[in-house]
Amino acid sequence: MTKLFSNYKRAAIDFASAQGNYLTDTTGKTYLDFSSGIGVTNLGYHPRVNQALTDQVGNILHQPNLYYNQLQEDVAGLLTGDKDYLAFFCNSGAEANEAAIKIARKASGKQEIITFQNSFHGRTFGSMSATGQDKIKQGFGEGVPHFSYAIFNDMDSVKALANKETSAIMLELVQGESGVQPADKAFVKALSDYCQETGIYLIVDEVQTGIGRTGKLFACEHYDIEPDIFTLAKGLANGVPVGAMLAKSSLGGAFSYGSHGSTFGGNKLSMAAAKATLEVMLTPDFLDTALENGNKLQVKLQEVLSDKETVTTVRGLGYMIGIETTGNLSELVQAARDKGLIVLTAGTNVIRLLPPITLSDAEIEKGVAILSEIFD
Repeated sequence: MTKLFSNYKRAAIDFASAQGNYLTDTTGKTYLDFSSGIGVTNLGYHPRVNQALTDQVGNILHQPNLYYNQLQEDVAGLLTGDKDYLAFFCNSGAEANEAAIKIARKASGKQEIITFQNSFHGRTFGSMSATGQDKIKQGFGEGVPHFSYAIFNDMDSVKALANKETSAIMLELVQGESGVQPADKAFVKALSDYCQETGIYLIVDEVQTGIGRTGKLFACEHYDIEPDIFTLAKGLANGVPVGAMLAKSSLGGAFSYGSHGSTFGGNKLSMAAAKATLEVMLTPDFLDTALENGNKLQVKLQEVLSDKETVTTVRGLGYMIGIETTGNLSELVQAARDKGLIVLTAGTNVIRLLPPITLSDAEIEKGVAILSEIFD
C-alpha cells in the first residue's frame, strides 16, 4: 500500500545503482539509459561530478544567499563566458521560468507575454499559465492572466498577438514534451529580429535543450541568436536539483535587493555539481564530439527505422530525438525495458530519446539495435 500520491505512473523498477551510462535495478538487471533521468544526467553517472559532490559534502552543504558564494560566481562565469549576462540560481526549471516571467514584466513595466501552442514551461501557476497545453491546466481553476499562445513556427501568428503591452515572447527551441518539435531556423531568426525591432524581450526556455543536450552548450547557439533572457535546469548539475535564469545585464536593475529570492537556490552542493558538470562539457572538443555522435545516432535510427511499418519519422537536434510512431507507446517502452533499454515518450505518438551525451560508439550501436527490434 503506497503512501504516495498517484500523480505519477510508476513502472515496477527501482534503480539501486548507476555507472557511466548504465542503470542497475534492485534485482541486478542492467539497462542502457537512453533517458538521462528525463534529460538530467547528461554526462551519465560521471566520476568527476560524483567526486565534486563527495568533496563538497565533506565541507558544507548549504549556505544562505545572505553571504558571498564563490561557487555561484564560478558557475555563472562558466555559463556566461564573455557574454554580458547576469545569473540567478534557483532549484528547478519551473522556478527558473517563474524568474524569467517576473524579470520580463518588471523590467518592461508591461504584463502581456506571448508563448506558443503545445509548449511546456513548468507546473507552478506562472509557468503552467505560460504552457500552451490545456491538459496541464485542467482542474486547477484560472491561471495567471496576460498570456497568449501563438502558433509554433508561424511568425504571422506572433505579430497578430503582439501589442504595445507585450513585455516578452517565450519559446523552446525544441518543443520537448509535445513531441520533440524543433523550431525552424528562419522563424527563430525572424522572431529575434522582431523582438529587437519592437523592444519586446525574447525569452528562450533552455531547461531541456541546454547544457549539451543538442550538441551545443545552449541550443540558441544553433540558431545564432542571443536572447534577452534564458533559463536552464535539468542537466545543469547532472542530477542535483538546480535551475538558473540568465538575463542581459541591462535588465539587472529589475532584480534589485529584495525583489526575488530562493532559500535553497545556488546552495553549495548544487553549485559544486554544476561547476564540475560545466568543466567537463567545456573541455576542448567535448561538445563537438557530442554533436557528431548525436547526429550519428539520428542518422543510424533513420536508416534502420525507415522501413518499419509503425515509424512515421525520426527528428530532433543533437541528442534530443523523437521517433514518431503509430505504435502503442506504453508497449514500446515496456519492450525496450525488457531488452535492457530505458526510453521515454512525448506527446501522444512519440518515443523520446534523451541519452547521455557521453555515449560510446558501442552504446549507440546497442541502443539502435534494440530500438530496431522493438519496432519490428
